[in-house]
Amino acid sequence: MNKKLMALAVAGVLAAPLVASADGTHVTIFGRLQAEYATVDIDGFNAQTAVSDDALQSRWGLQIAEDLGMGLRALGRIEYSLNPGGGEDKHLAREQWVGLGGDQWGELKFGRVQSPFKDFVGGHEIDPFAYTSLHANGSGGLMVSSNNGYGSGDHGFVNSAVRFDSPVVEGFSVAGLLMPGDADKNDPTGATRYNGTNVASALALGDGYAGGENGEWDFQVGAKYSGQFDAIGVDVFGGYSRDNASKFQKTFGVKDEQIWRGGAIFSVADFRLRGQYEYVIDANPFGGAASCTHAAAFGDAAGSVSMDGGRGQCNSAMNPNGNGSLWIAGVDYTIGNTMLVAQGGMAQANSTGGALEPFGAYAKRNVENITLGVVHNLSRRSSLFGGYQRVWVKDRNLAAGVDADRNVYTVGVRHDF
Repeated sequence: MNKKLMALAVAGVLAAPLVASADGTHVTIFGRLQAEYATVDIDGFNAQTAVSDDALQSRWGLQIAEDLGMGLRALGRIEYSLNPGGGEDKHLAREQWVGLGGDQWGELKFGRVQSPFKDFVGGHEIDPFAYTSLHANGSGGLMVSSNNGYGSGDHGFVNSAVRFDSPVVEGFSVAGLLMPGDADKNDPTGATRYNGTNVASALALGDGYAGGENGEWDFQVGAKYSGQFDAIGVDVFGGYSRDNASKFQKTFGVKDEQIWRGGAIFSVADFRLRGQYEYVIDANPFGGAASCTHAAAFGDAAGSVSMDGGRGQCNSAMNPNGNGSLWIAGVDYTIGNTMLVAQGGMAQANSTGGALEPFGAYAKRNVENITLGVVHNLSRRSSLFGGYQRVWVKDRNLAAGVDADRNVYTVGVRHDF
């Protein structure tokens, strides 16, 4: 009897929030679980195989909405990552924001959000293998995957941001993101890690902003059009991203990073043709386009080839303060519940002429990629995927005789809830 009363009491406590949520507020629990049996084989290193979720695709979270009347809604989202197959702690924060939505004017979000370059103008929308070992971000040498969240990194999110998404009007829609400043409020001078005597050490620690500065006003804008012309579906998009360097960074030659992106998707029945191109100007070495997310590099974003703490590469990264371009092109064909995918592309990091302290001069780096695979939907929520990816690296910055070409083989399962 006592056990039954205890069970009822616990059930009552757990049910209380659900009863409250029914009174105008709707809370949805959502998530995704994924595991891959993947082999990463970089020439010159031992092949590494694991059953895990290297791309940090698995997550759970809460989606919150309240109808305020007059077409206005209060919105919120809390999301954390998981790591099936791995014992280490991977419960990292993903999206976390609060906002307002209106039927006539769109949605406005405040907090930690995805960038428009990730989910609005191309990015993951153009890559069927996003969030897998075969993704086109970083590890595949395609698409900017910067650590500051402005790129298309699998685990890239923008902190302290405001994002606006418009409604779709006659097929047109726009999105914009603003990050007012990234100052370290606990130590605005950076004195705890930078004493003014060893600049190289401070920069190596990732403290290139030395506490940052408010009012940098980094931003990103994008627009797209979707339409149907007889049997042909057309999606065209373009965007611009600007990551402003702080005064401290500019003291050592760091410039404002700019990225231009454009692309399109054409579809006829079950066939799709897709492509994206982006040009990077003055890649920021501190979390910007001269870096990539840990998920993109499979756990280590330290350089072109690095097996310490990870098993991947950072092939989408540009040279510090350098320019470069990245493109991806692909086709896919759906037969019943199965999608066949073929895609590839190239990342080119231009050389940085002359010695620029503390970064030095970097030679040109080219990375080419081809990926073949299949995605089979078992249901609306569950799917199987697998395939092969080959990466050819021509990096003049590596020591003579070091071959960084790469093969990836994977098969995985994914379930949404």
